[in-house]
Amino acid sequence: MPLFRLETEGVEHIPENGPFVLLPKHQRWEDVPIVGLATPRPLYFVAKNELFSNPFNAWFFRSLGGIPLNRQRPIESRQYLNAVVDQLMSGEGVVLFPEGTYFRERMGPGRTGLIRLILTRFSPPFIPIGLRYIRIGLMKTEVRVNFGRRVFSDTEEPVNIFVDRVMKEIARLSGITA
Repeated sequence: MPLFRLETEGVEHIPENGPFVLLPKHQRWEDVPIVGLATPRPLYFVAKNELFSNPFNAWFFRSLGGIPLNRQRPIESRQYLNAVVDQLMSGEGVVLFPEGTYFRERMGPGRTGLIRLILTRFSPPFIPIGLRYIRIGLMKTEVRVNFGRRVFSDTEEPVNIFVDRVMKEIARLSGITA
């Protein structure tokens, strides 16, 4: 990437085989291609439906493994929600931005809906990711992608407690106070 210098840490936490869910910090639209480049396995990204609103964007985000999600009308997204579960059940990696939107240099609240849906089917490893953007000149930015250790949900643990625990780890990996 000519405008970015990518540094990764903790890539060994990504399973070589089987399903996993990446939970990255969401700061910029570039997070999607950066997480894709930093991860050694193919990924499917859950993204807001608005990103698929015009033909070029739809092509671009689908080519990155984008799965649209309409947050205002979740019933219309049922087929896409099932696609997320299907990808995981077939051993693929899925990326969910747990904040649901950009929060630059601070943590937003973690959303539980899709994580709850996944956990009703099975319990894949969840991998928190910290992202740090550091300006290193007029036209260059260093991006540090920190993959955390795999986190599993205890079947007795409420989803909101699990998500809070993961959000604290994402903040730590991103160098942000939770």
